[in-house]
Amino acid sequence: MTAPRGVLIAVVGPTAVGKTALSLTLAERFCGEIVSADSMQVYRGMDIGTAKASPEERARVPHHLIDVVDPVEPYSVARYQAEALRVIADIQARGKVPFLVGGTGLYVNAVVYYPHYRFPAAFVDPIGRRALLTEARKSGREALWQALHARAPDVAARIPPGDVRRVVRAIEKLDGGVRESLPNAPAERRESPFDLLMIGLSMRRDALYRRIEERVDAQIEAGLADEVRRLVERGVPPEATAFQALGYKELLPVVRGEVPLQTAVEALKKRTRQYAKRQFTWFRRLPEIEWYAWDDEARPRSREKIFARVEGYLAQRGECIQREKE
Repeated sequence: MTAPRGVLIAVVGPTAVGKTALSLTLAERFCGEIVSADSMQVYRGMDIGTAKASPEERARVPHHLIDVVDPVEPYSVARYQAEALRVIADIQARGKVPFLVGGTGLYVNAVVYYPHYRFPAAFVDPIGRRALLTEARKSGREALWQALHARAPDVAARIPPGDVRRVVRAIEKLDGGVRESLPNAPAERRESPFDLLMIGLSMRRDALYRRIEERVDAQIEAGLADEVRRLVERGVPPEATAFQALGYKELLPVVRGEVPLQTAVEALKKRTRQYAKRQFTWFRRLPEIEWYAWDDEARPRSREKIFARVEGYLAQRGECIQREKE
């Protein structure tokens, strides 16, 4: 793997906090291009539920690693890491500034601290995976999680018992003798090979939860159920990783006629709040992040501070600080 160096600016934080809007204005002003760090935005045809930047927004600033594969295709953090590092190296070679933007903590870490995240060549035994999924259906998700717990309690403790996909992947990695690259590996002090600036957006919990509920309502209004229905019609199986994404997992039973829409919406809001809490927990462990309050009343001042920080950071390194748009 070619080792990119140089400047990298990361914008991270929980879902719905406002990363997209900020990163667009930063990239416009500071000669930037955006590299997505979202594990579900790689899938084509999943636009509403993953809150992708709109075509108009993508026309303002080049975006990378969005709409990479079809939802029926597998996509791993190892593949993401390799592709993101190539993209970042290309952006740097063209004299632009790469902005790594997203809320998938493992994807962010796999890029920012890439020497510490070495992923073995992935080989999935389809027969073995099918057997594990069958076992989960027959004996229940808890039983499969208990099997993992018996082998690796420390690993199982970091995976919810109901998350069959991650439990299966963890068992597969253990079968392959791999522990160091398991999801949610314990944090330790790492050094980034990049000249790194990490910006984190925070918000009071009540305010963030209101934004989450407003976003979910807007997604439903925009046709999220129809988007899920189109995936089903395209033959995306329910066990596909794409259908584990927030919004798609909850709306699939609605499309099948198994659950009322309002029940699914309330479940989606609850799970999104839980996800945001986990994101905060993940990113709070990274000491390099400089946090800025992004509540309504604090945002104008924080925005000024962020833009001044980025401009000074780039100027010190002789990078582009052209003010392309105000």
